[in-house]
Amino acid sequence: MIQKYIFGTYIETEAVVKEIAESVGQIPYLTKESDHVFTYQMGEDDIVYGLGESIRGMNKRGWVYEAYCNDDPNHIENIRSLYGAHNFFLVDGAETFGVFVDAPQKVQFDIGYTEREMMKITIAEGGYVIYIVEGDSPSEIVREFRSLIGRSYIPPKWAFGYGQSRWGYKNEADIRKVAEEYRKRDMPLDSIYLDIDYMERYKDFTVDKEKFPDLKGLAEDMKAQGIHLVPIIDAAVKVEEGYEVYEEGLEKGYFCKKENGDVFTAGVWPGKSHFPDFLNEEARQWFGKRYKVLLDQGIEGFWNDMNEPAIFYSEDHMREVFEKLEEYKSKNLDVDTFFAMKDLVLQTANRAEDYRSFYHNYKGENICHDRVHNLYGYYMTRAAQEAFEHLEPEKRILMYSRASYIGMHRYGGIWTGDNQSWWSHILLNIHQLPGLNMCGFLYTGADLGGFGSDVTEDLLMRWLELGIFTPLMRNHSAMGTREQEIYRFGNEEVFCNILGLRYALLPYIYSEFMKAVLKEEMMFRPLAFIYPKDVQARNVEDQLMVGESIMIAPVYTQNAKGRYVYLPEEMKLYRMRSEADMDVEVLSAGHHYVKAELNETLIFIRPDHIVPLAKAGQCVEKIDVSKLWLLSFIKDGAQYELYDDDGYSKDYNVEAHLTKITVEKDGRVGIDGAMKSECVVV
Repeated sequence: MIQKYIFGTYIETEAVVKEIAESVGQIPYLTKESDHVFTYQMGEDDIVYGLGESIRGMNKRGWVYEAYCNDDPNHIENIRSLYGAHNFFLVDGAETFGVFVDAPQKVQFDIGYTEREMMKITIAEGGYVIYIVEGDSPSEIVREFRSLIGRSYIPPKWAFGYGQSRWGYKNEADIRKVAEEYRKRDMPLDSIYLDIDYMERYKDFTVDKEKFPDLKGLAEDMKAQGIHLVPIIDAAVKVEEGYEVYEEGLEKGYFCKKENGDVFTAGVWPGKSHFPDFLNEEARQWFGKRYKVLLDQGIEGFWNDMNEPAIFYSEDHMREVFEKLEEYKSKNLDVDTFFAMKDLVLQTANRAEDYRSFYHNYKGENICHDRVHNLYGYYMTRAAQEAFEHLEPEKRILMYSRASYIGMHRYGGIWTGDNQSWWSHILLNIHQLPGLNMCGFLYTGADLGGFGSDVTEDLLMRWLELGIFTPLMRNHSAMGTREQEIYRFGNEEVFCNILGLRYALLPYIYSEFMKAVLKEEMMFRPLAFIYPKDVQARNVEDQLMVGESIMIAPVYTQNAKGRYVYLPEEMKLYRMRSEADMDVEVLSAGHHYVKAELNETLIFIRPDHIVPLAKAGQCVEKIDVSKLWLLSFIKDGAQYELYDDDGYSKDYNVEAHLTKITVEKDGRVGIDGAMKSECVVV
C-alpha cells in the first residue's frame, strides 16, 4: 500500500508515474517536528536500507546523508553526498516500511548520527511530497515503490559486454591500438569509450577533425570487430562565436539565466560556458536532437557527465577572487591570511552561492536552480532518451549518466562516478548496488580498477571479479594515472579468463537483469532480503545475492588468499578459474573461511537453483548459446526461467522470450521455450 502526503506548494519532479490519491491526517511512522523536519524513533535492531548512491554500508545507520547532487571525487567516509540524489529508504525492524521524499531541493537524512536511535529528515525550504510504502517484507515494499516510479531503463545487449575507457585516448590511433591489443590476445571487448579528448576544444556535439578525421569510418571499422564507440557528452556549452550550439541556444533563450535576465556564465572544461536549461521542455527537445550528429556517424551509445551540474568557477565570483588576490599581493601572509588566500582559490568550485544565482524556466515559472538542483542531471538524460525515441525509435541506445534523481532511472543508467584505485572502493561498490536497485537504477556499475590513483594488478583482478556480475562492466581511469588496460599486466591469461567468465555468465546476468526490470524487482539484494529470519544474515555487509540463484562474496582486501563467508543455508561453491576450469564443493550453513586465489572467482549457488553458462566469445554477438552448461545445486529438482531476446529491439514480451530449463533430482534435463539449446549439467 502507498500513501501520499503533500506539504506546501511543491515542484513536480515527474519521478512518479502512478496516480496516487492524496492522503489526509497524520503521516504514519514519522513525527512531524516542524514544516520541514520529520523524525522516527528507531529500534535497536532496525536496519535502514536505501538512499541509492551513497557512502558507508548497506545499513545506513550512524551517519548524515545529504541528497544534493555533488561533484566530489573524494569518496571517503566523511562526505555526505555523491553525484545522485536518491531519496528512498526502507526501515526493516519491528516496523517495516519505506519512505520516498520527493523533493528536488536539498534533503538531509540524519540516521542516528546526532542521536543514535533517532532518524531526522530535514527538507530545505519549499514544498515536497512524502510517500509511505508498506508491505509484508522489504522485497514487497521495493516492488511497490518500483511500480510507483516506473520501469527501469533497458540498454542494448552489447552494453552488457566489457568496456574499456580512459580519459586520455587522444586520437583515432589510440582507439585503434586499444582494439588491436584486445583482439590479438582474444580478449573479449564490446566497447571503447571516448572521453573529452575527441571533441573540438571540449565543445559538445563536435569532433576534432585533426585527432579523429573520420569518426564515422572509425565507428564502422570498430563495429566490424564487434566493438562500439561510446562518446561522452558534458552538460555545459562553450561560449564561442561561430559555434552553432552556443549561438542557437543563445538566440532561442535556452540557457539558464541570472535573476536580472543575463545568461549565467561559469567555467567548466571548455572555459566559459553556459548551462542548457534542461527543465525547459523546448530547450530539452533542442538539446536532445543534437545527439543526432553523432548517431549519424554510427554511434549507438553515450554517457552524460558533469551534470550535477559541475562548476569550476562562476564568472561573477572569479572577478571577486581576482580582486581579493590583488589585496593579498602586498601583504605579509601569516598563517591566517595564507590559509584564507588558499581557501579563496580552492573553494571556487561547486559553491552553494553559485547554485543560488541562476534560474530555470520550468513549466512557465522562473525557479531558482537551488530549488531544483537535483533534477538537472535527470532532465539532461531525459532530453537524450526522449530524442532517441524519435531519432531511433526501433533501437535501444546506450545511455547512462553521472548525476541523477529518482525518475531518471526510466531514461538511463548510472555509473558511480570518479572513484579511486583503493581496496575500500571495491567494498563501497558492493554496498551501493542494493541501494541503487531499490531506487530503480539497475543498469549500473563502478569504474572498475578505480578512476583516480594508480591501480595494481591484484586490485584490478579482484575488482573485475566483482564486475563480472554488474550490468555495466567498464574499466575506466584518469589521465595521469597508471594505464590500466588489462593487457598491460603480466597475467594476461588470468585477465582473459576473468572476462571469459563474464561472457559465459552473460545469459544468466542478462536474464536476471531483464526479469528484475520487467517484474520491478532487485537484481542485487542484501542477504537479509532472502533470509529475513536469519539474525546473522541481517548483519552481513560484504556479500550479495545476485538474481535468484547466486550469492557472491568478493575479495576486497590486499594480499588476501581467501575470506570469511557466512552461508545462511547449505550452498554449492563453484571456485571458477575460467568458464571451464573450476573446483566444486558443497558447504554447510554457517561460517567458513573460503580459499580464493587471485585467479579464482567464488560463485555460491543456492539449493535447487540453476545458473546457465554459454560458450564465451570476443563480443556479446559471438557468445554461443547453442549449448548451455548448467551450474546447479540439485537436491529435489530445480527450474530456471531464462529470458533472452534479440538485444536491440524493444519487444519485451516475457512469455515469447522465456526458456524453461528443469533439472530433475536424477539429473535429467528438460527444455521448453524460446531458446533451442542443448543443456549439460556440470
